[in-house]
Amino acid sequence: MTYIVHRKDRFYVVAYDGVDPLTGRERRRWHPAGDSRDGAELLARRLEVEPRRDGRTRATSTRLGRFLTDTWLPRKRAHVRATTAYRYEWMIEHYLVPHLGDVALDSLRTEHLDDLYEHLLTAGGRRGQSLAGKTVHEAHLIVRNALDLALRRRLVDRNVALAVHSPRRRSGGSVVARVWSATELASFLSQANGQRLYPALHLTAHTGMRRGEVAGLRWNDLDLAVRRISVRRTIQSVAGNPTEFGAKTRTSRRCIDIDAGTAAVLQQWQRRLLADGLPHGPDDWMFCNTTGRHVNPESISQLFVRLVERSDLPRIRFHTAASPRSFTWASGNEPPAWRAYSSAALTS
Repeated sequence: MTYIVHRKDRFYVVAYDGVDPLTGRERRRWHPAGDSRDGAELLARRLEVEPRRDGRTRATSTRLGRFLTDTWLPRKRAHVRATTAYRYEWMIEHYLVPHLGDVALDSLRTEHLDDLYEHLLTAGGRRGQSLAGKTVHEAHLIVRNALDLALRRRLVDRNVALAVHSPRRRSGGSVVARVWSATELASFLSQANGQRLYPALHLTAHTGMRRGEVAGLRWNDLDLAVRRISVRRTIQSVAGNPTEFGAKTRTSRRCIDIDAGTAAVLQQWQRRLLADGLPHGPDDWMFCNTTGRHVNPESISQLFVRLVERSDLPRIRFHTAASPRSFTWASGNEPPAWRAYSSAALTS
């Protein structure tokens, strides 16, 4: 790939010359082209087909897949959370590289992106199922952002992703998540009672906390005097490994009031940890595994799935927005705020 630069009264042709094997940076050679643009354009065309000094044919451009993995993604990792960077990497590896990885940046066209998004919307899942419009939209945003960087580095003349409609707009509207009634929730908690991590399920049902927030609680986050829990951190699964993060936003850092029954469940859980010889002090994890480490949030949702599969209850997922309905708890007037999870939301 070549492009023309005009500085003062002189023209130069800049030619892409591969990647430096030591630094990994792209190399360019500047060729003086005199004071005529016509001469510069003639030189640019000649350099496009001219062999490089090492005898190999000059590459016309970086491939999209290599640019995403070697240039764009490392820059993003420095500015986003590890969970976000992992999701970017996963989507690049599974959705973008298999279909567009070998396409040269300066050869990418809107038709390439239209075909990719159509494929993802119809059969892009790991089992050949269709992907949600929101997921395909996220893939589109990755391509668009990467091409913005390529444009700033003069590797492309324009960002073709700007001319492609966002796949998100093709979706048929929002899907209302299925939630349980108060009676169904009471039935679930009754069946779950006796499980080691029942207190975590009980707390989630009565507060609407996300699984990562529950897994990230320490005992000093609980104030029994005023029956209040402070949400300060979250445990998230990054490439299968539980990792601690601070609460992501100002609204995520919050205090939640709990009812007397939930406070009693947590006190009983703390006494069990003491009896089992597991950490239970103010700075220790509220919910830990049998070795004393913080519980993996995946363990909480997997327990939930197993219990639902054994029951006759409607199948719902673990996280999404709280139900807009106001429940009346079967044994009193405490309103449970059980959350479901939908494919439209990124889980904690």
